[in-house]
Amino acid sequence: MDSSLVEGGLNVTLTIRLLMHGKEVGSIIGKKGESVKKMREESGARINISEGNCPERIITLAGPTTSIFKAFSMIIEKLEEDISNSMTNSTATSKPPVTMRLVVPASQCGSLIGKGGCKIKEIRESAGAQVQVAGDMLPNSTERAITVAGTPQSIIECVKQICIVMLESPPKGVTIPYRPKPSGSPVIFAGGQAYAVQGQHAIPQPDVSEGPSLTKLHQLAMQQSPFPIAHSNQGFQAGMDASAQTGSHELTIPNDLIGCIIGRQGAKINEIRQMSGAQIKIANPVEGSTDRQVTITGSHASISLAEYLINARLSSEATGLAAN
Repeated sequence: MDSSLVEGGLNVTLTIRLLMHGKEVGSIIGKKGESVKKMREESGARINISEGNCPERIITLAGPTTSIFKAFSMIIEKLEEDISNSMTNSTATSKPPVTMRLVVPASQCGSLIGKGGCKIKEIRESAGAQVQVAGDMLPNSTERAITVAGTPQSIIECVKQICIVMLESPPKGVTIPYRPKPSGSPVIFAGGQAYAVQGQHAIPQPDVSEGPSLTKLHQLAMQQSPFPIAHSNQGFQAGMDASAQTGSHELTIPNDLIGCIIGRQGAKINEIRQMSGAQIKIANPVEGSTDRQVTITGSHASISLAEYLINARLSSEATGLAAN
């Protein structure tokens, strides 16, 4: 293990984000949360697990490096134990490796790969684990997944080395964190129109003005908004009034990315305004600042749709940059 991590171990605070399937997470949580409680107590690390209605979940480990690696080792041991248990009823002769996915800001992946892939090759060889950095970003984010596979010991060693590189090269610009989506397309309601969100596009849904499908679509749309859904028609009407209330939201966007939101002769920003029904104002550049202020005004639903479309543009632009 690198001495800089050991010596400054207690002074360095780290955050590691792991992307896992629901089944693996269930095993880590354990019956009545006993397993994760034990991990928290024994490691001293903060362990947060994202919401449960998604096929994928994010586990965030935060704390001093010594606590993080203790928690990480316990998670790996649990996954290794699950593989061993599944082997007892299986006819397979060779044991599959433990596989772990880290979620890392794309702006740090270049340092991890190194010139001509030299850094990642060095990590693979010294840790003895397989390491793969995804070429594309995770949906609606500026983060990439790094898959590490091997023996528990080689994975721990590999992640330590990845953490050292990340501590030496902090992320650049704005990081849009990956949030796993519930299964099925989310629906956003804006300007009296329901949109199903698929990838980076909001697709207008047909106007189903009769039958139970309308309420289903409206309820899905309302879940995207900050107010509660009432089950009676009257409550739904109140919900609609609430969605008509106007508000404003501010975003800070780096100067070098503002062009991808404005588009050629303002085409992109006009498209986002039209689709969301929100007003979007981009402030003039401020001397000495590397960021621009963007103000979105409209109903709660149209602000959330505009923000979603802007983030989708940012992540596709960043993917374009990463691919070049």
